[in-house]
Amino acid sequence: MPKRGGAEVFRITGARQGLAEDVRKRQRRYVISMSVRTLSVIAATVLWNVERHVAVVALVLGAVLPYIAVVIANAGRETAPSLPSTFVAPPVRPALGAGEPLEGAEARRP
Repeated sequence: MPKRGGAEVFRITGARQGLAEDVRKRQRRYVISMSVRTLSVIAATVLWNVERHVAVVALVLGAVLPYIAVVIANAGRETAPSLPSTFVAPPVRPALGAGEPLEGAEARRP
């Protein structure tokens, strides 16, 4: 994409999101997961004498969610985007083979 001055212009639509935004999203996922865990532990204590099987499920959920919350929150940044579709690779020059003759001026050298 040539510009008026002849300089090439690059698009950054495939750029990664900023680090601060990535950290903010991971913190938000962690807080949501831990809030669900807190609610499940509270539900387990409230329902213990009423619906014991539901309370046990809520207690197991409250015990497992911290691990899941940490794994989800620490999930790495997204993968680097691929090159833009306008990227043109440089031409590949084939290497000379062992028995191939040289062409042009190099072939005339002794």
